[in-house]
Amino acid sequence: MKRSLSFLILSLLCITAAGQLGKPNIIYILADDLGYGDVSIYNPASKIKTPVIDALAREGMMFTDAHSGSSVCSPTRYGILTGRYAWRTKLQSGVLWSYDEPLIANDRLTVAGLLKSDGYATACVGKWHLGVGWQVAGSGKQIAGGRSQVASSMLQVTGSGLQVADSGKSVDLLAPLTAGPTTIGFDYFYGITASLDIPPYVWIENDKITAARIDTIEERKGKGFWRKGPIGNDFKHEEVLPQITEHSIAYIREQASAKIPFFLYIPLTSPHTPILPTPQYTGKSGTNEYGDFVAMTDELVGRILDAVKQSGIEHNTIIIFTSDNGCSPSADIAGLASMGHQVSGPFRGAKADIWEGGHRIPFIVKWPVKVAAGSSSSKTICLTDLMATAADLLGKTVPENAGEDSYSILPLLLNKEGFARNITIHHSIDGKFAIRQDNWKLIFAAGSGGWTAPNEKQAAELRLPPIQLYDLDTDPAEKINLAFKHSFTVSKLTEEMKKIIENGRSTPGAPQQNDVKVRMQ
Repeated sequence: MKRSLSFLILSLLCITAAGQLGKPNIIYILADDLGYGDVSIYNPASKIKTPVIDALAREGMMFTDAHSGSSVCSPTRYGILTGRYAWRTKLQSGVLWSYDEPLIANDRLTVAGLLKSDGYATACVGKWHLGVGWQVAGSGKQIAGGRSQVASSMLQVTGSGLQVADSGKSVDLLAPLTAGPTTIGFDYFYGITASLDIPPYVWIENDKITAARIDTIEERKGKGFWRKGPIGNDFKHEEVLPQITEHSIAYIREQASAKIPFFLYIPLTSPHTPILPTPQYTGKSGTNEYGDFVAMTDELVGRILDAVKQSGIEHNTIIIFTSDNGCSPSADIAGLASMGHQVSGPFRGAKADIWEGGHRIPFIVKWPVKVAAGSSSSKTICLTDLMATAADLLGKTVPENAGEDSYSILPLLLNKEGFARNITIHHSIDGKFAIRQDNWKLIFAAGSGGWTAPNEKQAAELRLPPIQLYDLDTDPAEKINLAFKHSFTVSKLTEEMKKIIENGRSTPGAPQQNDVKVRMQ
């Protein structure tokens, strides 16, 4: 009898666990400007140690051929949330600036919206950088007009607003936002508008800033760089990363008690500039301030992971850790290299570039019971794949007009057949394209397409070929251009690139429209 009762209890526990595993919590941690080689488990020769992230990889699956949707910030974030390459939008190069219009339309399905429709609580805590709906003072209307980077000399704080001298308009920083995270699927948002070096420096909770007063802060130079601009009276640059951590932990604990599945997107502000390791981390890495900031980031990620364990939800929580692009030159890449640390590991280039160092990134998934600990995958994946993966988890189909560049990685996580990604598109800060299929990578540019020499102007002066073809199996450092030796491969991949642009999607399905005309070169 006792044996039968024990068996019954065990069976009920298994049934309960299976039911819970049907809708796992999802925590997506996005580092900012963390290079492939900055995570020590990815780079055995790394001089910067990341024990927390390394342990996460040993507890889950480590992807060695993962790519951001772009080699810079805003476009990658667009792709994560929409499953669509950002070059299909008006953002054909660069990133968004202080008062740009939102890049994600309110009627576009996002990962948050998809999960919310299936009963998930959804939250974003951290750096947004996809535009919010600032209002013109006294009008109740959203700022319009596209790109809006303005010189700091043109800005003047005027009461509750910010005077933009060249337009005669005043952005009312205290007015409710007309667009942002909470209009595209997130129940809750606490964070900052863009990078920590781009004003205005204010905390936003849902659709309002938290400051009672707006002041002006002067430009700061060096590795702790930020631009001159408006700043809230409750905002301190040095406290932003710790506050993101604390709010993330509070949300995890709150939702663990709520007993409903949740999606928490945590876009960190580190190790992007300003590089601001707190005193307890100064000198910890044995390299430079950037290395110390990476060490700080690693430890704060550990605090978030500890909160998951302590809340009793670890067994039913998918944790994804990755980066939005490669390491920034602000880290002093040459100085780190002289110490024996390669920020991009064996790959060429860094943030902004079309070469691998610009967009090949660490990507780790932990999901106890479901994903084998200590496993790895060498399949090519992209950060746009979150949308299709979330839909696959829920047994849903992504609508034809959503997730146009998203493939489910669930088969890889579960060690099953069915992963369908065959081609991946890369994009640089200058708007240069590359197409990847199997071992071949074709670049439609002569140089880096970004900040690493030779850039396009230098490449033209050197009379370098206008295209580059690399066999990444034999030449991962992209040193030997095979474009003229393999003309058939160049022609084949060029036609594939044209088709992906023209079809408005890279996944199977009905053709869709790009938001603007897209030029390949």
